[in-house]
Amino acid sequence: MDLFSLEGKVIVITGASGLLGRQHAEAIALYGGIPVLLDLNQAVLDEQALYLRDTFGVNCKGYSVNITREEAIKNNCREIIKEFGKIDGLVNNAANNPKVEDSAEKNFSRLEYFSSQIWDDDLEVGLKGSFLCLKYYGYEISRNSAGGSIVNISSDLGLIAPDQRLYRVEGLKEEQQPVKPITYSVVKTGLIGMTRYVATYWAERNVRCNAICPGGVENNQNELFMSEVRKRIPMNRMALKNEYQGLLIFLLSQASSYINGAVIAADGGRTAW
Repeated sequence: MDLFSLEGKVIVITGASGLLGRQHAEAIALYGGIPVLLDLNQAVLDEQALYLRDTFGVNCKGYSVNITREEAIKNNCREIIKEFGKIDGLVNNAANNPKVEDSAEKNFSRLEYFSSQIWDDDLEVGLKGSFLCLKYYGYEISRNSAGGSIVNISSDLGLIAPDQRLYRVEGLKEEQQPVKPITYSVVKTGLIGMTRYVATYWAERNVRCNAICPGGVENNQNELFMSEVRKRIPMNRMALKNEYQGLLIFLLSQASSYINGAVIAADGGRTAW
């Protein structure tokens, strides 16, 4: 009965106030863990932490931290250790959601027009931020006598290329056609490499590191877009926002005690086609 328990486990979640970040935090709290919420808006984090404490009866705290700033992470790591005494788990969930401004003539999400500044910004959050979290929070996990677990949130688009036909708009010129930005694929693929590196780096200290590759989540998208996505998924639907909770708990808990360096697609079978 205790196989999936996170009782007393201090687990840091980056991007904790986002769509999936909130689901991760609720699942951890439900299984007795102590969610440590990292994001940018302190007021939102305070409200979220209060909800988790009241609803699940667990200790919980939120910290406004820019994960691209090493000194900020270093200081926050000290605060967490001072507050909770340890760190048992890390969920590297934070990532930019690329928003690219378009003009009448060009769509700047396209590779040939893509801004090098947006490239830098996206990689700074998704890859540099994840690296810095591993450097500090991950290292603290490695200092535990029992080790712990790290879960990197990649994507099915870390395993396959985006099908750009999904984003096409009839009647637009080629240079105006929207696409999934290149940085999304680069970041999510990079997290898989990071997962394998860390899985072998601290293995002797009983620190496991695995990656989840979620598929698309239903979130009030355009119905035409959703119908096209469904055709590419064997289960013929997108995920509900809470459908990754079970896999996350499995990977954070002792239920997955011999799973390390795994890259798990949770995409309704999309990457099986």
